[in-house]
Amino acid sequence: MAWCLAWPFASQAQDLPAPAASAAPLPLAEIPLAKAHAAAPREASAADAWGGVRSGAEATLSDRVVGYRIDAELDAARHTVKGNEQLSWRNRSDRPVDRIYLHLYLNAFQNEGSTFFTERSVLTAHGHSRGAAALKKGEWGWIDLKSVQQGNTALKWSFVHPDDGPATDQTVARVDLAEPVPPGGTLTLDIDFLSQLPRVVERTGWWGNFNLVGQWFPKIAVLELPGERGATQVQWNAHEFHFNSEFYADFGNFDVRLTVPSDYTVGAVGALEGEPDEIDGKTTYHFVQGDVHDFAWVAAKDYKTLDAEWRGPGSPKVAVRVIYPPEYAASAKPVLKATLDSLSYFSNTLGAYPYRTVTAVVPPYNAEEAGGMEYPTFFTAEGFARIDPQTADQWEIDFVTIHEFGHGYFYGLLASNEFEEPMLDEGMNEYWDERMLRERNQRILVPSSWLRRAGITPSMDVFAMERLDAGLSHPYDALGQNSWDRYSSTSYGTVYSRTATAMHDLEERLGKDVMERGFREYYRRWHFRHPSVADLRATLIDVSGNARAVNEIFDQYVYGTAHIDDRVASIDNQEVLPLAGSWLKQGERHELVADDRDDDVDKQRAAWEKTHPHAGAASPGPFLWRGTVTVVREGAQAPQLLRVSFADGSHEDVHWDDDRRWARFVFTRPTKVVSAELDPDGKILLDANKLNDSRTVTSDASASRRWTADVASALQALYALLVTL
Repeated sequence: MAWCLAWPFASQAQDLPAPAASAAPLPLAEIPLAKAHAAAPREASAADAWGGVRSGAEATLSDRVVGYRIDAELDAARHTVKGNEQLSWRNRSDRPVDRIYLHLYLNAFQNEGSTFFTERSVLTAHGHSRGAAALKKGEWGWIDLKSVQQGNTALKWSFVHPDDGPATDQTVARVDLAEPVPPGGTLTLDIDFLSQLPRVVERTGWWGNFNLVGQWFPKIAVLELPGERGATQVQWNAHEFHFNSEFYADFGNFDVRLTVPSDYTVGAVGALEGEPDEIDGKTTYHFVQGDVHDFAWVAAKDYKTLDAEWRGPGSPKVAVRVIYPPEYAASAKPVLKATLDSLSYFSNTLGAYPYRTVTAVVPPYNAEEAGGMEYPTFFTAEGFARIDPQTADQWEIDFVTIHEFGHGYFYGLLASNEFEEPMLDEGMNEYWDERMLRERNQRILVPSSWLRRAGITPSMDVFAMERLDAGLSHPYDALGQNSWDRYSSTSYGTVYSRTATAMHDLEERLGKDVMERGFREYYRRWHFRHPSVADLRATLIDVSGNARAVNEIFDQYVYGTAHIDDRVASIDNQEVLPLAGSWLKQGERHELVADDRDDDVDKQRAAWEKTHPHAGAASPGPFLWRGTVTVVREGAQAPQLLRVSFADGSHEDVHWDDDRRWARFVFTRPTKVVSAELDPDGKILLDANKLNDSRTVTSDASASRRWTADVASALQALYALLVTL
């Protein structure tokens, strides 16, 4: 029988902090919703946003705004969850609140009239994405509010469309309160609901006896104050569930009891509180976790578990568990190892991991769309029946595990707004994941069976792979754009790869150590808060002292759609011969006729050849050579290094770091210029066309062979896109 071991070090449930003293309340007035097309703000948040920097001396890790006490029971045959929820919420604003907004995410899967399905039909027509499964009869999912009560009063609710989505969307509900919540006051609601899980279509759902239960309970929206993430007034941030969007919520405490069939294995956000209780073939598990902003769980029959323990400086002892189906037993140990390695890397480079558990779930065959998803302390990975180390399998399972664990920092602890600023989670996490893989010297193997049979195993640097999938030539959307106002799903996918590429190039300008210090400071300032893109930019400027480099990257790529395409346009060599004409020398004018000059040149050549009988074409001759290299800028400015090589084997580096659209560099040397190359060390991966970065005076087939291998490696970029979107 499947079993679930009670984990040690379960967190203790804690109530919300007592209301803070406040000034006289403002008159009751409607609090507006965040703008329908809100995206990354340009102004940094106020220093005291979200309560200010967490010092670590506070009673709780986060400033807990919400509390959820939920009793839920899974009907495994119907894949439904019946829930009773007590929601506690603290009004942080200076005005009374007479209505709240609830996210009902599962309603995205109830019919084709939802914002999710409406957008899917358009976005996937212009690109590729996950979440493309077709639901059949009996496979739709939804969440029904049965009752919402404030004290003894039953409340009314209505569906709203903050982003001007279709009237048939029901993913956001407005609840009108019987009694307003005063400034600093706490609201308590009792909610009964029934959640029908969909057949796995994206992120959540069931397949066979597997149930991944995510986005499953009514969840209150975030009330933002002036100075927080660009807000200029008190506002509700409550967006519909878009096809490409994920989530945004307040930190708080979760106290959840889950009742499931006793032969099911269970894992969830947080730690078990006490031993599970078994009665009449059903077992109730009590999970508690403070200082997180979401809760998800898995219940699956005949699943196995693999456990380990991790310790690191500044962190509690962490119980690590992998839950996996028998057919993917080969994935259990690799997922466990990658999770343990990620705990070490992220703790060492960003900040100590503060929780006592990590749970990784390997979905079964036919439920791949449930893989590659993250929640606090809980994520889903990839499943393989066999892992061939000579293919991309090992890289893929490592990458997905690292990526989903990494979300625990960028989505979980930093808690950015994934609706409006997906690059802060998906993009920055992708960048940090690739840094980890680079440190492990873990390159991507080209998936080519015929090359393997020939004894050749080509590989590719992880950041070189990212640039191939980044849409650098014609970016349609700024990286700082929100998740739903996108040209296509493919364009949204560049949030991952183009952000990672942009941060790589910024790292090259600032230095690896400086970049790491910048991100570590970003984490220190903003964990358990909700930073914006502008807050990240401000932190990187503060740490690096290089406002120019940081602002160029952010202005051009985060807030804009610039592209780089610098190229070597031409190489011209001219022998420096005596010049014909009239010349004034020592007060007397002398004339050199061209014919006389040519005769003199012939004599000097003959004399040179006589004294240098073995001189080759690459050797200096009787005259110097003037080489002119012309470079052209087709896109945005980037600081370029130009390396010019000469026939005698020497080279000279010059810097092109100005706003000229083209430039000519002249070199007078004993031998000809034979080649010129921009960015010889490969630091500027944002350059849309690296093929035109170099030029030789004679043809060289090695470049085409090298780029043929790189183009083949673009196949692996597709794998990365599919498993991370």
